Formats: sequence, structure tokens, C-alpha cells
Amino acid sequence: MTSSAIDIAARRLAAAWRSGEPGAPVRDLIAAGDVDAAYAVQDIGTRARLDAGGRLVGRKIGLTSPAVQKQLGVDQPDYGMLFDDMDVPLGAEIAFSRVHQPKIEAEVAFILSQDLNDARLTTADILSAIDYAVASFEIVGSRIAAWDITLVDTVADNASSGLFVLGHEPRRLREFDVVNAQMTMTCAGKQVSQGVGSACLGSPVSALLWLARVMVERGRPLARGDLVLSGALGPMVAVAPGDRFEAVIDGLGRVTASFGAAA
Repeated sequence: MTSSAIDIAARRLAAAWRSGEPGAPVRDLIAAGDVDAAYAVQDIGTRARLDAGGRLVGRKIGLTSPAVQKQLGVDQPDYGMLFDDMDVPLGAEIAFSRVHQPKIEAEVAFILSQDLNDARLTTADILSAIDYAVASFEIVGSRIAAWDITLVDTVADNASSGLFVLGHEPRRLREFDVVNAQMTMTCAGKQVSQGVGSACLGSPVSALLWLARVMVERGRPLARGDLVLSGALGPMVAVAPGDRFEAVIDGLGRVTASFGAAA
């Protein structure tokens, strides 16, 4: 993999982002399975957003479902960067055109009270570093036309990140069952997705441990105050103009997201 191919892939994704028109996959430039090259493309996009004044506020974990991993032929999750302009205040309407080909999934979101910068992190370190959790929506999007993605496509595309919405009912870990909590998502009152905490790598806490270790290895460790979207608890759902979603996670409360009409 040459640096020129990585640069071309980054420019292709950036052009799709700016224009709002999804484009071709980047797997013609990145060899199948070359995850390091895909993250190099993602890093270019991250630096560009930071150079433009963006603020990095956390990470999202993707591919936490065994079924999705099997579909893409991988055996581990991926991650993407979360920036301040991805945050949608609870109750605010989301312009449908704001996310490329939007889909939505319900997750447990964690906010950290400690830096996680030791390569020897353990589950105990993670448990002590979680300040609180809230119910959340991740609104994913793809700069690749028709969601025609492989692992390297989604990793390069910032793990198909879009927006996020946080619920307003913070809970300490001891106040709810993070492993067995049931999630139900509805759209206009009709159930469209259902799942449980254990669907996320056995536990959202285990997903966070995976991420924290990887972030240390890659030189961008998680820090106090960071937000982590730990991964979907149930199947993602395609969004249509005018949709209104609500997700309830037992013991953790609810979160809502409403979309405007198409432009």
C-alpha cells in the first residue's frame, strides 16, 4: 500500500462528504484485510477535521455484533472518531440530508472519569473509569454509494460515523444491569429493533476494554471526559424522512430522535 493510494482514498471520501453525494468504495485502493491502511485513511480525515477547528469528544465502536462480523469476514470490532459537531441535542429535529444514507441503532454510551493510557488495561480499570452511562442513538451514514462496503471501506470512512443523540438519564454501573438490559426501539410507536446488552461483545464494558487497549496501541488513548458509544444492542434500522424513533434500555432510560422531511 503506497501513501499515494491512501491519500487518494482519503480525498475520495472527503469529496463525498463535502458534496453530500456518496461515491465509489475505496477497496480498489486498499487491499482486502489491510486494516492498518484503512485506519491511515481515517487518520487523514481525523487530522483534517481537527485542523479545521473540530473538537474530538470520543469514539464509537462498530462491528460488535457476531452476525455483522461474519458478514464482513472479520473477527474483531472497529472504531471511529466522534467530534463535537456530531452531537444532536435531545429533542432537536435532525435534517434528513445531514447524514449520508442514514441508519439508526441504539447503544449504551459511557462517559469516562479517568484517563485510560496504560497498555496493560484490565476490566477492573475500565469499571473504575466509567463515570456514568446513558441510553443513546448512533445515526450512522456511509459515504459509499448504496452501503456497498467491506471492512476497509467502513474503517476508512470513519467507521461509517454520522451523528449521535444522548439520553438525559445518567446511571452509574451499579444502578442497572449492563449485560442483561433489554433494548426496544420503536418508530412511530411500532417496534423496529430489539436486543440486549450481551449482544455487544458479551457486554458493552468488554467492548470498551477492547477499544481502550487499541487506542493506547494507536497512540490516541481515551481520556477523562471522553464519550464512548459502545456498539449496537440490536439491528440497525434505515431512516426515512419524517421518522421519529424512541429507544428504551431497561434500567437506563430512553432516548429519542426525530428527522425532518427530505429537502
